[in-house]
Amino acid sequence: MAMFDYAGHGLIASRSRRPLPGAGSQTIGLLLDRQLQEKASHSALVGRSARYTYAELDGQVRRAARVFHELGVRKYDRIAACLPNDVDIVIAFLAAARLGAIWVGVNRPLAALEKAFILQDSGACLYLTDGQGQQEIAPQQQRLSDLRHVLCVNNDDLGWRARLNAVREDAVPALSVDPFEPAAIAYTSGTTGQPKGAVHSHHNLLLPGAIQVCESHSGADCPQGVMLPLTILNLMVLAPLTAFQAGTYCVCMDSLKPADIARWVRDERVGHFASVPTVIQDLLTAPEVDPGDLATLGQPDIGGAGIPESFQHLYRERFGRGITVAYGMTEAPTIIAKTSPDEVPQDELCGRPVEQVEVLIVNAVDEAVAAGEIGEICVRSAPGGRYAGVYTTMLGYWNRAEATAEALANGMYHTGDVGLFDEQGRLFIRGRQNDLIIRGGANVYPAEVERVLAGHPALADAAVLGVPDERLGQRVVAVVEGAESDSVSVAKLQDYCRAYLARYKVPEAIVFVDGLPRNAMNKVIKPELLHLFL
Repeated sequence: MAMFDYAGHGLIASRSRRPLPGAGSQTIGLLLDRQLQEKASHSALVGRSARYTYAELDGQVRRAARVFHELGVRKYDRIAACLPNDVDIVIAFLAAARLGAIWVGVNRPLAALEKAFILQDSGACLYLTDGQGQQEIAPQQQRLSDLRHVLCVNNDDLGWRARLNAVREDAVPALSVDPFEPAAIAYTSGTTGQPKGAVHSHHNLLLPGAIQVCESHSGADCPQGVMLPLTILNLMVLAPLTAFQAGTYCVCMDSLKPADIARWVRDERVGHFASVPTVIQDLLTAPEVDPGDLATLGQPDIGGAGIPESFQHLYRERFGRGITVAYGMTEAPTIIAKTSPDEVPQDELCGRPVEQVEVLIVNAVDEAVAAGEIGEICVRSAPGGRYAGVYTTMLGYWNRAEATAEALANGMYHTGDVGLFDEQGRLFIRGRQNDLIIRGGANVYPAEVERVLAGHPALADAAVLGVPDERLGQRVVAVVEGAESDSVSVAKLQDYCRAYLARYKVPEAIVFVDGLPRNAMNKVIKPELLHLFL
C-alpha cells in the first residue's frame, strides 16, 4: 500500500494519533455514514441550485467520486476548486476525501496569475470552476504541467453536472485512508511575497466539529450557515463538516448583502454562522433588515481580534445578546481562542483558549513568559483535560521544508502574532510580527503587494501598510519610491496591481515619495509613513 511521502513534500507527520472524541467518523470520506443510518431522509445540504437529504447527498458524492476516478484522480492527487457557495463545492470536497485525494481551495477574488500560482504550486491535476474561472485560467493552462482536466460547473455536455448525471452511484474502489494523512491544502498570503500552502489532515479538520458536538454547542436543531467563501478551508470546517457531524444541515449562502443573509437565516432557521465584523456591521446598520428575521441566530462567531467596543455594544443593543469574538488562523486550523458573550467588551481581547489547545506566549528562544509579558503566540495540544493530546497542528507548508521547520519548531505552531495573557488567563493580541493587514476579514500581507509594486519598471521600491477603517477594520495603502508622471499615476498603478492581485489587496491610496525612510539595517521604517494617510 502506498504511503504518503511527508519529507518529500516538506511536511512533518503528526506525533499524536489519538482518535477524535465522540462517535463520529475519523475521516472526511466516511463522514456521512452515521447520519445515513440515523436520518437518511433529513435535510443535509441547501444551496441556491439544490436541496439534498443525507441519502441524496451521499448519492451525489458517490457520483462525484466516480467522475473524479474515471478522470484518473488517485490517492494523494490534488483536486482544486474555485466555485461560489452552493452545493457543488461541498459535494466535490467530500468526493475528493473519499478517494484519498487532497483538496485545494482557490479563492474567487484572486487574480488569474494568483490562481495559476496555486494550481502550479499544489500540482493540482483537476480544477473545478465556473465559466468565468475557466476562461480566466485558459491563457495560463499550457504552463500548468500537472493540470490534466478543467471541469466547468455550468458548461455543456462535457461539464460537471452533465458528468454527474451520466455516471452510476456505485462506489469507487475502497480506499484505506489514514486520518492523520493530508486531506487539504489551504493557501495563505505569503509573508515573503508568495503564498504558502498549509496542509491539514482529516483528523485536525474534523476535530473542531467533533468537540462542538461533544460540548452540545452544535446539534440537529442548529442549522449551520455559511456566507463567507467555502473555498476558504476554515469555512468548510466550520460549516458543512460541523453540520454533518452534528446531524443538522448546512445552508450555503451565495450573497453578502445584508437583506439576502437575513432572508437565508429566516427561511432556513439558521442557528449559527462564522463571519467577519464587516458583514455583521452591515446586518446591524442596514435599514432593510428586520431583527425578527435573525431570531433563530444564536451566537455567531466573529473572526478577528481588535473589534471595537462600540461595535460590540451596537450588537448587544440591537439583538439583546453579546458577540462571541473568535481568534484563529488558517494554520491552526480555525479557532484557538474565543470570548464569552457575557464578557465585558475590550479592544484586542481574544478570550480564553479553546479546551483542546494550549496557547503559550514565548520569547525569542521559545520559553514561556509570565502573565502580562508580551511575546509570540504559539499553539500546541492541551497537555491535560478531557481533550489532552487530541489536537494536532498542521502538517506544515506544502513543499516548503524550511518554512515548516520554522513554523512547527519545538512541536508547536508559531503564529507570528504578538500578544499576552492577563492575570485572569485571557489572551490579548498586541500586534502582528508579519504586519498582516486584515481588510474586511480578508488577510493581506504587505510583502505580497510590495513584490508586485516593486516589479513596476518606474518604481524603485514600495511600502504597504494597513490604516484603520471604521467599517473594514483596515484599508490597504502604499507609499512608493518614484515620481508620479503621465506614464505612472495612482490610477495606473492600481490597474497594474489588479492584473496580479485580488481586488481587495490593491492599495486604495498610493503616495509617491523621493525616498522611503530607512533604519541602519536599510529596512523601511513604516510607522514614519502612517501620517501620510491619517
